[in-house]
Amino acid sequence: MSQQIQLSGVNKYYGAYHALREINLDIPKGAFVALVGPSGCGKSTLLRTLAGLETISSGELRIAGERMNGVPPRRRDLAMVFQSYALYPHMTVEENLTYSLRLRGVKKAEARKAAAEIAATTGLSHLLGRYPRELSGGQRQRVAMSRAIIRKPKAFLFDEPLSNLDAALRVHMRKEIRALHDRLGATSVYVTHDQVEAMTMADHVVVMRQGVIEQQGAPLDLYDRPVNRFVAGFIGSPAMNFVPATVEAGQLLLRFSSGETQSVKLSQPLPEGADLLVGLRPEHLHLAPESEARLRLPVGLVESTGSTTFLASATKPEITVVSATRLTLSPGSMMALTFEDPHLHLFDPETGMRHKATTA
Repeated sequence: MSQQIQLSGVNKYYGAYHALREINLDIPKGAFVALVGPSGCGKSTLLRTLAGLETISSGELRIAGERMNGVPPRRRDLAMVFQSYALYPHMTVEENLTYSLRLRGVKKAEARKAAAEIAATTGLSHLLGRYPRELSGGQRQRVAMSRAIIRKPKAFLFDEPLSNLDAALRVHMRKEIRALHDRLGATSVYVTHDQVEAMTMADHVVVMRQGVIEQQGAPLDLYDRPVNRFVAGFIGSPAMNFVPATVEAGQLLLRFSSGETQSVKLSQPLPEGADLLVGLRPEHLHLAPESEARLRLPVGLVESTGSTTFLASATKPEITVVSATRLTLSPGSMMALTFEDPHLHLFDPETGMRHKATTA
């Protein structure tokens, strides 16, 4: 598969501030790539660098094989969709859609035909005569996407396009954007701070922190085998539980701040006396009969959404459990928990890196 976008050793400085650090990223033609991470991690800077809105301090950017360092945005043939929609308020939907074509000298009849075809694809046909102020947030976002699609660019760049929408509409628009991507065979780069959005929409997820790519790969690869504590805690909802532990007499001795300890038998040997950070996802902890329990923790909080029950232990660090059944446990009672060894994640407590003995 040919690479539509290639970044090699890309760095970006703002004075002394190192915003992007040795970014290496290959995006195949037709891929949907999500850039995800906390605020200030560099994901929007990277997207703006692709668009040509930021200059590269060092390294190389290629789009469709052509070197783009220093090439102005208008010559990169990329379409950007912003969270603010950036529609022209004095133009109708049809005029917003045809604006870029008219700038390129496309005849009015041809531009209107193209707008009608795109509007039919994105469900805007009945809105072509309306102005942006007469549209809902979801409709405005569809107009912004349609305006990008009509240009038939080499790639689409999405900068947190759904952050202004309510929760239900976000879920709906996620499906719409992904369906459009598949239908068009487009190449898409999508920036979001929402890891659930990234996991459900993208073929390839890039997790960033402080200008560095911490890990990249298929969504489930990042979920199943995070390379460090940061990725492990960032990917997955609710977040992974972490408990400090020491290997003693062939067992993991989990330590809680109250002074309480819990021993967990290991299926494989680990160096005696080794300090580790144990990670367990809430959905991989299951309530079990007392005789089968590997962990016994006091309940601190019970929350039910109807279909799902969330339990939080009264310990520090807190252990969260997610159950797909309704439970009758109450705060102060004990929960007996079990888990499978492949779901046990071990990290070095100092470096945060994944321990080589992790079974997952």
